[in-house]
Amino acid sequence: MTSLSDVWPLFGLRLATPRLELRPIQDQEIPAAVAAAQSGIHEAGRSPFSTPWTELPADELAPNMARWYWRCRAECSPESWTLLLGIWHEGAFIGCQDVGAKDFAALKTVTTGSWLKQSMQGRGLGKEMRAAVALYSFDWLGAEVAESEAATWNEASLGVSRSLGYELNGTTRKAWGTKVETVQHVRLTPETFKRPDWELQVSGHEPAAAFLKVT
Repeated sequence: MTSLSDVWPLFGLRLATPRLELRPIQDQEIPAAVAAAQSGIHEAGRSPFSTPWTELPADELAPNMARWYWRCRAECSPESWTLLLGIWHEGAFIGCQDVGAKDFAALKTVTTGSWLKQSMQGRGLGKEMRAAVALYSFDWLGAEVAESEAATWNEASLGVSRSLGYELNGTTRKAWGTKVETVQHVRLTPETFKRPDWELQVSGHEPAAAFLKVT
């Protein structure tokens, strides 16, 4: 019998760290993602996201999140892709870590972004999930650069970047909802990466890599 992972090989991908499981979010898991987001991600009026999606009313947040997950799947191709990886800790959905690329075959560069429910912050889990996608990008996908960004006031995100070996890569001014923020860009390479003392466990890589035409 044909499985969903046969139809959409990315659904078979699994990354495991000592405390976390990362895997693509399927439709039946969207309600858990919505509940995690609605439980709170950041203090009111201090959004770490350039698109203020967390500030939507409850009746708009859920369908907006679903649209984003569906859009990322619909637009996924070897030329432009985003893996939206849900984060599970002790069986509970606690956040999302994405990794994506455009023209990966030529540029070998990925970008990352993430969120973690507020009640799970401050435990080193944000660092662990970012380290997971860095390890996967460098060791399994063959990336040569991983890039990220954060508003200059977002010390939590920039602190994770520093702890993993990211180097500063310039600043820009960017529309941040109704505001304008100075954004710090950061860049990581296999040479600067401060690898964790644990090994990433990966399953389902070969079908996913073939689907994305990553060699």
